[in-house]
Amino acid sequence: MKVAAIQMVSGISLDANLSAARALLDQAAHCGAELAVLPEYFCFMGQNDADKLLLAETAGLGTVQDFLSDTARELKLWIVGGTLPMATDDPTHAANASLVYSPKGECVSRYDKIHLFRYDNGRESYDEASVLRAGETPTVFDCPSRQGQSWRVGMSVCYDLRFGELYRMLAADLLLVPAAFTHTTGQAHWEVLLRARAIENQAYVIASAQGGNHENGRRTWGHSMVIDPWGQVMAMQAEGPGVVLADLDMARLHSVREQLPALQHRRL
Repeated sequence: MKVAAIQMVSGISLDANLSAARALLDQAAHCGAELAVLPEYFCFMGQNDADKLLLAETAGLGTVQDFLSDTARELKLWIVGGTLPMATDDPTHAANASLVYSPKGECVSRYDKIHLFRYDNGRESYDEASVLRAGETPTVFDCPSRQGQSWRVGMSVCYDLRFGELYRMLAADLLLVPAAFTHTTGQAHWEVLLRARAIENQAYVIASAQGGNHENGRRTWGHSMVIDPWGQVMAMQAEGPGVVLADLDMARLHSVREQLPALQHRRL
């Protein structure tokens, strides 16, 4: 199954971000991708954290959801809508939700980011819990390929990457990590954590990131990549918008798990 990790440098204009996402998804589909994963906050990177509350959508209703549904149907593509803000019963907090659309344009899965990022090194400061409500439910979905195989896909978002226990619970063939890692933390930890999640779970990983200098002054690390179950980086783009393509091989997945049956050897 050919997959695409979409890298963006999203800004403060919803329309401009959706237009950029559409062009990249068109490119992915033209190259034969069956599944495309957009980055965290592909639709909006506001001037401050609270700005996202103004765009929070209700389930089944909203500009971003319509965009994802229509594009998936028109391109006959599985699309993972990185994340977008979804309304909660508290108007001061939104959910950071990742939505999955089938080639029929149907929303088949939703995952709300469980782990909320907080970081302060004296120069940069982030606290997602100030405007986001944490999710509670590990989420997987089945993605059938054109070859007739079914992939068990585990969902996660950005900061989740630091919590290996989540990925053990997912027990997936393919792990998704849409993200907007800061340049500081990404430079230090992004690739090593992604490769560790692939190796320890003997699973493919699609990591689609924000990558560049944003209008709000934030700098994200980028380095979107696809990693195989042995921990090898199959394809990667360092910075700027782009499409990272790779072919997933179910036989390769089974071979790794048979040659080194570590998943069968767990005792805790």
